[in-house]
Amino acid sequence: MIQTKQEKAFVGVAHIVFIVMTIFAIAPFVLLISGSFTDDGAALRYGYRFWPTVFSVDAYRYLFFQWEMIGRAYAITIFVTVVGTTVSLIMASTLGYALAQRGVPGVRIITLLVVLTLLFNGGIVSTVMVYTHIFNIRNTIWALIVPNLMLSGFTVILVKNYIQSNIPPELIEAAVADGAGQMRIYWRIALPLSRPILATIGLLGAIAYWNDWVNGLYFITDPQLLSIQLLLNRINTNIRFLATHPDLAGGMDLPTISVRMAIAAVAIIPIVVTYPFFQKHFTAGIALGGVKG
Repeated sequence: MIQTKQEKAFVGVAHIVFIVMTIFAIAPFVLLISGSFTDDGAALRYGYRFWPTVFSVDAYRYLFFQWEMIGRAYAITIFVTVVGTTVSLIMASTLGYALAQRGVPGVRIITLLVVLTLLFNGGIVSTVMVYTHIFNIRNTIWALIVPNLMLSGFTVILVKNYIQSNIPPELIEAAVADGAGQMRIYWRIALPLSRPILATIGLLGAIAYWNDWVNGLYFITDPQLLSIQLLLNRINTNIRFLATHPDLAGGMDLPTISVRMAIAAVAIIPIVVTYPFFQKHFTAGIALGGVKG
């Protein structure tokens, strides 16, 4: 296809804009990694640079000596992320598939209830009381999983809209005519054809579980159940406390600024490594799942 001069100019400008936006998106991560390998004194004196002014691994050495706690927190976070994301996918896909079907009694009412959960909630106090006094999940691994499962209304709507927009009703009707039940249609037809949206909500759910520290703050006091985000936040808080009370630090020179950068780097590495494998499906899933059914 031959492009006109105006189209070529538009494409060129678009490429320039996207290149600039990409640089702006990547630059903070480069500063983050560079800051984590920069000596504290140099960071205070010269500020953050894209290349360490004075190279130092003191921050990672500090984290290394804390690795017994960090390794356990990583294992807990991986377990919570895998289990929570899997259960979230099952809940969102089954409910989304059911709401996408025509002629099912009560579909509009249930859809309205799902949408209402996106607009209103019971508040922090009632939520904490329900999970601690009724479900009794305080200081259990389920405290890091269950609360987020109740916040999947957005993903349910995405799945519903995706199925309505991209799976022909005639295909489901033909399967019914051939004697297939709803579970068989869901497993053999709906799920395989919904891979883009499932990858999208799976990535969103995994990021939410990996970055979650609020549930740990509310429900976890046992140090053996700390997630990586909550643990690293506590390490950061302890470093700030010791920095303001040097007499309690036992004369140890604690890297403060670089440790904060290293903590952030350690926390985001799994997400940065995982995202490229889902990027292709993520864009398509968001675009197609957001279409009104």
